[in-house]
Amino acid sequence: MARWNARKPNLDSGDLHPDHRLRRSLGWPHLVALGVGAIVGTGILTLIGVGADRAGPAVIVSFAVAGLICACAALAYAEMATMIPASGSAYTYSYVVIGELVAWIIGWSLILEYSLVVSAVAVGWSGYATPLLEGALSFPLQWARGPELGGIANFPAMFIIFVVAGLLILGTRESATLNALLVIVKIVALVVFVTVALPYFDPANLKPFMPYGFAKSMSGDGVERGVMAAAAIIFFAFYGFDAIATAAEEAKNPGRDLAVGIVGSMVACVIIYMAVAVAAVGALHFTRFANTPEPLALILRALGQSGAATYLAASAVIALPTVLLAFLYGQSRIFFVMARDGLLPIALAKVSRRGTPVRITLITALLVAVIAGLLPIDEIAALANAGTLAAFIAVALCMLIMRVRAPGQARLFRTPAAWPVGIIAILGCLYLFASLPQKTQLYFLAWNAIGLGVYGLYGSRRSRLDR
Repeated sequence: MARWNARKPNLDSGDLHPDHRLRRSLGWPHLVALGVGAIVGTGILTLIGVGADRAGPAVIVSFAVAGLICACAALAYAEMATMIPASGSAYTYSYVVIGELVAWIIGWSLILEYSLVVSAVAVGWSGYATPLLEGALSFPLQWARGPELGGIANFPAMFIIFVVAGLLILGTRESATLNALLVIVKIVALVVFVTVALPYFDPANLKPFMPYGFAKSMSGDGVERGVMAAAAIIFFAFYGFDAIATAAEEAKNPGRDLAVGIVGSMVACVIIYMAVAVAAVGALHFTRFANTPEPLALILRALGQSGAATYLAASAVIALPTVLLAFLYGQSRIFFVMARDGLLPIALAKVSRRGTPVRITLITALLVAVIAGLLPIDEIAALANAGTLAAFIAVALCMLIMRVRAPGQARLFRTPAAWPVGIIAILGCLYLFASLPQKTQLYFLAWNAIGLGVYGLYGSRRSRLDR
């Protein structure tokens, strides 16, 4: 049995068996597009309504808080990704820097994050696609909605997950190229929204600006509200850059490309989000679009811009799968690396002749499709955030540990003001975790209790470090 604090050596992928080696096929433009494709999606297209319901017009502040914390975490990721250019993201960094048990907990949390992100995005996609499909067919598809909306299961959400999984199985580079094209479609749609909505900006819509206060508090209807309660949910809107770190072994020049991809995509998305948030809450009072499955399209329709609303909804249907692609890609790589390390069945780590892990991609797709078909988006997003916050804390901690343990080691990207940035990332993530719904926190702890059981019964006994 491997020691719980055993650390994995930072091996190059060339040391691996050919069946367990991924193909280097991605340049920095692919990685920036992967990051923007992952970040810009359900969070701004769908969850801005959930955030407005919890914070009112101060959802703008919620976006700023979440964006600051994510920016600090992104800088830590960029440094660690260039120091340890291997697949596995926060799981691998924790394994190399801290030890196997912490790595397992983070890997198990990442499985939760990526699975639920894919599920939440698929539900968000369905929220835009179903009304368009019903309009085209001229009859309602109530049976194809989730159980919380009176249907059997969210079949459109399940369908799109398997379509994206099929693309990933075809090949990483081919999927990344298609992703880059669809990202352009998505960005243009958001630019159209800001251009159309901003002229309707009315300061009266921002009053009262912070109706539920700053800190999390329970409201009369049993929903936890406040700026930080909203930030803890729409934090979901900012992460995605960590999916870039999972592509380390498939980047042509990881030392340069990973840093450009992570930092570049994060900066671009913060600018885009703030512009959209200001335009949304300024154009229409938040009570009119809170908690709708298609808030931006609803705002445009309320402004009498039905053509722009239809264009936005159609663009979301076309382009939201880029988020699915990025996170399903990341999820399959996390599973893949954990299997390659022996902590999960090694058979899952086999790649196809096209250099893609087919088995784990299909298993992942099946898992997340079931979740998307049966659960509502707000519960999925909140629980996904818990897993992400754990990973972000681990990466920031790894960066600070390495600054003490190996201060002179070559770093192709150095985080500026590393200690303040790392501490802000850690404390900010802890505060966001405390701001999550209590039910979500308990679910997260239960998930990790299960994970520790799996590690004790299987992973610790099969670890490659014990061989």
